[in-house]
Amino acid sequence: MRRLLVWTAVAALMAGPLAACSSDSGQGAAKDPVGAGVEGVDDGSELTLWTRAPLELQAKALVDAYNSSHKNQVKLTIVPNDDYVAKVGAAAGSGDLPDLFAADIVYVPNWTEAGLFSDLTESIGKLPYADKINQGHLAAGTHEGRKYVLPFVLDLSMIFWNKGLYKEAGLDPEKGPTTLDEFKQQALAVQNLKKKDTYGTYFGGNCGGCNVFTWFPMVWAGGEEVMDSDGKKSLLNGPASQKVYSTWRDLQTAGAIAPGSKDETGATWVAAFQEGKIGVMPYPATLLPTASKTVDVGVTGIPGATGGSSTFVGGDGIGISKDAKKTQQAWNFMSWLMSEKAQVDVLAAGNSTVARTDLADNRYSAKDPRVATINKVAGAPQSKTPVAVNFQQAFNAPGSPWVTLLRNQVYGDASTLEKDNEALTQVLAQ
Repeated sequence: MRRLLVWTAVAALMAGPLAACSSDSGQGAAKDPVGAGVEGVDDGSELTLWTRAPLELQAKALVDAYNSSHKNQVKLTIVPNDDYVAKVGAAAGSGDLPDLFAADIVYVPNWTEAGLFSDLTESIGKLPYADKINQGHLAAGTHEGRKYVLPFVLDLSMIFWNKGLYKEAGLDPEKGPTTLDEFKQQALAVQNLKKKDTYGTYFGGNCGGCNVFTWFPMVWAGGEEVMDSDGKKSLLNGPASQKVYSTWRDLQTAGAIAPGSKDETGATWVAAFQEGKIGVMPYPATLLPTASKTVDVGVTGIPGATGGSSTFVGGDGIGISKDAKKTQQAWNFMSWLMSEKAQVDVLAAGNSTVARTDLADNRYSAKDPRVATINKVAGAPQSKTPVAVNFQQAFNAPGSPWVTLLRNQVYGDASTLEKDNEALTQVLAQ
């Protein structure tokens, strides 16, 4: 989510070859693959798995752990982030998808509708902890009542603050913001230190994905939605959204947002905080270990106008492809992925968020209250994964209507909100 993804040309590619991949009902070409029990088949088969480069660390750890404990062996292919969509599209059109592949969760609704994944509804339903699996990822991979993906790696947005700067500013270094007004007040307090090259906050001012990841939770925490239930209509003109925009506009007017934010496309939007130059900002939870090397970091959920706590449950989902020949063996990997062995001993041990709410409190999260906080917020009712077939074009693409809207609200003519919101709806409804 925090990387700006390129969709142009790929959308046209998908419109042709991918359409041919769908069954008549628009669902995945293969039926539920499991016919040999809840865990599938472990008979020494070789399986292929694709994932994008940002998840290389977690993917390698999971595959190594599986291969060392199973007869089946998974061959992992890491694909550069900017090449991933095109590679999947080309393989889908020619019938050459791997047995398993992961997908940025914002692509999952499009790819399930296009029929790229096998139907896993009954298989998932047989898991004894099915109701404990992250519901945002399951919802993103559900099409016409059928389930196609499980969580692979979660990436969450949280509020990070610099405890050292808070102490200098006379703030309680152990208490982050619980409302948007407190977020603004704390950012202004750091700004008022007037330290050279140090600012109250930072954001990706020209990055659609960055602000999907960090601003949507501010709306959800305020009790509102960003889209209708079909993902066809933008609701980003409501009171909670307007409070988000006015908060950031006020901070910009006060000079509390670092100047580099205005042209930030996402490539370096976390760097200033890691350098100790930012007081408080929404931040990717997966980067807690990295940020903590240079900053004494406080962590809390993203608040709304009157409180609450939310996060964008991003990251990647994973499914069995429509072209898989060894579906029962592929399910063996999938079911193991949801096990305590994989979730706790691999993901939690590597400081990644678990995808099961019943495993949120584990021996690794117990060592760091910040990790426990992240896990708790991930399972909160207001924490969500938005679902829209045209999500990429509407929000993440360079020059998207969402980028136009947010830039107008912070830097430009704020009176264009209704027009800009309608432009979003027009893309979502295509």
